[in-house]
Amino acid sequence: YAERPLTLEEIELQRPFRERVIAPLLNNISTFIARRMPRQTMERLRTRLEMAGNPIQAGTFFILQLALMGIMGVGSFLLFSSQTMDRRLLYSLLLAVAGYVLPTVWLNNRVRSRQKSILKALPDAIDLLTISVEAGLGFDLAMQRVVEKWNNELSREFDRVLADVRLGKNRREALRDLVARTGVPDLSTFVAAIIQAEQLGVSIAKILRVQSDQLRIRRRQRAEELAHQAPIKMLFPLVFLIFPSMFVVILGPAVPIVWDQFLSKR
Repeated sequence: YAERPLTLEEIELQRPFRERVIAPLLNNISTFIARRMPRQTMERLRTRLEMAGNPIQAGTFFILQLALMGIMGVGSFLLFSSQTMDRRLLYSLLLAVAGYVLPTVWLNNRVRSRQKSILKALPDAIDLLTISVEAGLGFDLAMQRVVEKWNNELSREFDRVLADVRLGKNRREALRDLVARTGVPDLSTFVAAIIQAEQLGVSIAKILRVQSDQLRIRRRQRAEELAHQAPIKMLFPLVFLIFPSMFVVILGPAVPIVWDQFLSKR
């Protein structure tokens, strides 16, 4: 009349093989590597991973670098078997260095993409903060409204700030940690203004209104800067791609006629 409850072993075996075996193994290896790396190197890497949203652990990142370096180095050595030994070693060395650098390039691109997403969402978030504070809500409740309204990188960072505050951390320290995790200059200016207003007893609503206006002016300036850069960026495709195609279409039919006239005169 009733199903037998599952034992802990049966519940564990229902999990995928990747979660039961592979993930704990990688975590143990990454922890082992992280303990034996220089502290400054690990701190810089952890900072970059924090700015990227913590996609992987620091030790796992090193494992990925070493794995790619070995795979690309050995693979290139076997691939260029028809070449001389000097060239095979040179190609293997170059591709091994490329495999070691590729995860760093991916991490930097992820950091830039995340910072761009935060910078894009910041003016609208500050507008909602301003409206909420002017309506009578506290700053923490206004941040909670932003978290409930959107689901992006900035709202998730605000949610983490609120979680740190609930765990007992000072709000100033939580906001400073927010700046360290993102590395966005405009967000740093906003947090500095909020902390200064809290220390001096200035109305946060006025500070938020001023910060909102300044951020919109900066966003307009960035858009104008990108608009001025567009003609220079379009120059290379025009010269090397579009103009040659136009010349082929326009002058192509005339080439045989000119060539025949030149031969007839000779």
